[in-house]
Amino acid sequence: MPSILDRSTNSSPSSPPPLPPAPVVVPTAQEPNATSPDFSPVCPGFFYDAVLVVAAALFVLFLAYHAKRNLKKLFNGRSHVMISYYALLWVVSLLNLAWCSLQAWQCTPGSETGWNILSLFTKSGLLCMEISLVAFLLQGNYANGLEALSRTFRVTAMIIGVDILLKAVYVFGFRVPLFFDVGSTHIVKWALWSIHEIVITAVYSFVLFIRFSKWTEELPPRPAFYRYIVVMFVINSVALLACMLAGIGAGFGTWLYSLIVICYHALYLPFLYVIFLADFFKEEDFLLDNAYYSEMKDAGFFDADWD
Repeated sequence: MPSILDRSTNSSPSSPPPLPPAPVVVPTAQEPNATSPDFSPVCPGFFYDAVLVVAAALFVLFLAYHAKRNLKKLFNGRSHVMISYYALLWVVSLLNLAWCSLQAWQCTPGSETGWNILSLFTKSGLLCMEISLVAFLLQGNYANGLEALSRTFRVTAMIIGVDILLKAVYVFGFRVPLFFDVGSTHIVKWALWSIHEIVITAVYSFVLFIRFSKWTEELPPRPAFYRYIVVMFVINSVALLACMLAGIGAGFGTWLYSLIVICYHALYLPFLYVIFLADFFKEEDFLLDNAYYSEMKDAGFFDADWD
């Protein structure tokens, strides 16, 4: 029978029971993405969503209201350029409406891929409208017919293809939250958008340089086009400033960039319609009124005015 001395010896603190080995923790690098804690997206507010949705929906309703009349004029005029731009305007307007209506996807778990794809095609569609219009304008007085149209869309397709490829690589390959509102915490995102804005601003600067140089006669004499170029130059210059400020951590830069995003998605397509398509439909109305007047004059309806 064991003695009391033996029990006290076994339970003495000088010989503690062996502890289990501690687990070895191997640190792993966390892959940054749009939903990681370091880059958690900022959910848009009600005012932000409301302005975008209302503006985009009103423009789509405007297009739908005038669709029957505009289609009739387009096919009667048989202008391949106007038909192509009107069809492209419809596609981009619907994409823009979807993008404005699904802002909540930025903060919805599991919707990151869908939001990236929707944003990629929406941004590319809007950029396609910009590039095709500038390319058509730079062809000068020779920009008419199917040849100019095919040349314009060839150049636009190449540029848009490269743009989509680069953005897809950065978004899906390097996990850059290019289309998420992450504040000023991601320097790579703002550096990429700064480069994008520098290129676009340089293009508009080049068009303005031609407009006020000795080569101005090579461009079509349409003052509305140059007003469009000036407005887009100012918007992209402000967007470039906002990206650079956000890149150095200034909160004002992110606020200014959000304001530019609202103005661009809410007002760019209506502005493009007024500048490029509205005059065409008004000219058709004017020509139609002249035709009706000529027919009525030939029929003798205005003979009493001369008596």
